[in-house]
Amino acid sequence: MSTEDSQSLSRRTLLATGGAMVAGSFLSGDKSAQATDLPAKPKPSVNDFRYCLNTSTIREQDLGIEREIEIAGELGYDGIEPWIRQLDKYEAEGGSLSDLRKRIEDAGLTVDSAIGFARWIVDDEQERAAGLEQLKVDLDKLQQIGGTRIAAPPTGATNGPALNLLQAAERYRAILDIGQQFGIIPQLEVWGFSENLSRVGESTFVAMESGHPDACLLPDVYHIYKGGSDFNSLHMLGQKAIHVFHLNDYPANPPRDSISDKDRVFPGDGVAPLSAIFRNLHEVGFRGTFSLELFNPTYWKRDPVEVSREGLDKMKTSVQTAFEA
Repeated sequence: MSTEDSQSLSRRTLLATGGAMVAGSFLSGDKSAQATDLPAKPKPSVNDFRYCLNTSTIREQDLGIEREIEIAGELGYDGIEPWIRQLDKYEAEGGSLSDLRKRIEDAGLTVDSAIGFARWIVDDEQERAAGLEQLKVDLDKLQQIGGTRIAAPPTGATNGPALNLLQAAERYRAILDIGQQFGIIPQLEVWGFSENLSRVGESTFVAMESGHPDACLLPDVYHIYKGGSDFNSLHMLGQKAIHVFHLNDYPANPPRDSISDKDRVFPGDGVAPLSAIFRNLHEVGFRGTFSLELFNPTYWKRDPVEVSREGLDKMKTSVQTAFEA
């Protein structure tokens, strides 16, 4: 046997015996082969996330944006998610956006996101150009109150023919570029009832193919269900993919094909697999904002402070429950 053959045999013997030893130690639970000296990972906590009030939750009480800010601050929310149309109304009635920003800051809140409906994604070039101009107006208002993100749903493309997703990606990149001018990130929103971007996979494709460093998604428990995606798809998304997650729940009835926005309920009051959702999100590194977004007419008939308090309590309770198991 040559020296080379001897060395080759020795390597084969070492690999065979060493591999068997290592495999055996793991299978038998032998801790001598494990990195026992590494610090234990901290247990996931309800405090790993931020909690935000989307003003749709109490919008029909018609309190005005100033009072909604007060409520969110008094109850201990971390942030608020207003609708651009509220800012329009506030200005039209003589309000100052710089004063509103101070109110938000004095309440101890941040503007984690906002809801706008510029038609940036449609096929019609003139309509899309007008949508981009509208987006600039919206972003300017949002910038004045300290906002850093805005929802970018497929407004105007919810019915009709399917969009070319590569073209949609180019259009999403265009609004991300505009957003950079204002220091605000448009978040591609999943809309479960839409003919376009109703599924997590579609929306992820568009965000990824935009090739933009700020590209991200704005998912929603109800919309993921309504659009037919499996919640396990969330574990495919990385840490930078989601900044804000719209939180709600849905009942067993009505069924998926007829359920609508008005059927959303408080987290934990429905049948959504919230614990699995929270664990998946935490595992991929999400430490962002859960924003309570509801459109339930039953809640709109109740005292807005009590609705907001119950919503915050149930958000935190449902997250805590997920990590106690």
